[in-house]
Amino acid sequence: MPLIQPRTLKGFRDYLPSVMIPREQMMGVARDVFRSFGFAPIDTPVLEYLEILTGKGSDETDRQIYRFEDNGGRSVGMRFDLTVPLARFAAQHIGTLGTPFKRYHIAPVWRGENPQAGRYREFVQCDFDTIGTESVLADIEAVAVINRLLEQLGFDRFTISLNNRVILTGLLEGLSLADRTVPILRTLDKLAKIGFEKTKTEMCSVAEISEEQALKVLALAGCDGDADSIFERLPEITGNNEMAATGIERLKDIYQGAVASGVPATRLKVDVSIARGLDYYTGVIFETTLDDLPAIGSVCSGGRYDNLAGLYTKQHLPGIGASLGLDRLLAAMEQLGLLPNASTPAPVFVAFFDRDYRDDYLQLAANLRQAGIGTEIYPDARKLGAQLKYADQKGFTAAIVAGGNEWSERRVQVKHLATKEAVKVEYQHGQPERLINELRNLIEQ
Repeated sequence: MPLIQPRTLKGFRDYLPSVMIPREQMMGVARDVFRSFGFAPIDTPVLEYLEILTGKGSDETDRQIYRFEDNGGRSVGMRFDLTVPLARFAAQHIGTLGTPFKRYHIAPVWRGENPQAGRYREFVQCDFDTIGTESVLADIEAVAVINRLLEQLGFDRFTISLNNRVILTGLLEGLSLADRTVPILRTLDKLAKIGFEKTKTEMCSVAEISEEQALKVLALAGCDGDADSIFERLPEITGNNEMAATGIERLKDIYQGAVASGVPATRLKVDVSIARGLDYYTGVIFETTLDDLPAIGSVCSGGRYDNLAGLYTKQHLPGIGASLGLDRLLAAMEQLGLLPNASTPAPVFVAFFDRDYRDDYLQLAANLRQAGIGTEIYPDARKLGAQLKYADQKGFTAAIVAGGNEWSERRVQVKHLATKEAVKVEYQHGQPERLINELRNLIEQ
């Protein structure tokens, strides 16, 4: 029988330990941040009835859904994000959960789109949302969570861009274009990629509006500068439309509240050009980019969606939230050289080269694990050089070396693998404190 060629599908990837370890660490950081703000975990099925998923994002999103007929003849699809399943979940369970309901969800999603750097057809999203309140405090908190997330993941140079769709909605209302909102939004979302002239041409064609109307929309999108100057100029651009004025004040409140919450003003940017292509956003929207790698796109995006759950229930369930693009951020960290060079989650390696002391090695490792120090023992009694080469390749922080002499002296050698320095430390079963302290100091360094 011929061998089957081992390969992965286009747009999918395998994660080796050197990448999966920091990936899991990032998920752990995200969980800790979400919980610190009071968000609770949930999970939903990978598969949903197709009618739950379609028509909730955009025509492009609908085309990207992996869909099929199951064995029971039902039309089903694999979730393309975690927000639409949340809307179904909230409509189904809100009577039990109560409002406001704050949740986080870390799980894979699938989109049949063209893969590119940092974008795959299967990827993990880390979402947090607050359901059941229209309060501006929930919007402000979302910005604070994004800021805390990126900080805790080790970034200090990033920009959180803020906009409010209500401003554009008010402008379109004043231009009698409220019925063209969706095609205008989708075209406007391409502005940064295709430029002013192509966006104007496409907007006139796709949304069927005049060049004069397109120019007024693009004048809003082109309003740039610091936050104060933008807030000052927006009323004139929107023609003092009442709805737009409400949106401007809301955006100003969110900006000021985020600063009051400890988000540095240098990380905030009022950007009225961002639109977010998904149809369900109704208010504030966010995009977060890395200052050192802006080309990779937004690594944490979201916004307010006050009508999404209305497709499933008559109860008004407004929502606000955002999604951390875990795998895109991981790709950025790979490009920036921020991932640790390690393929083991345990920092300590115990060399095993004297079979007569097998149980001593096992007891030592157990002592360290009980103290919360991850420890791996080499399984075969091979030459010490070969074992230390293995430890170097795996990226352990420290190696413990002990032979007959060391065991009889009740001392072990602790080798710092990065510097090759070694010290002898007192150790005996039941009294591992000095060894534990020495290893903790090495690991913290």
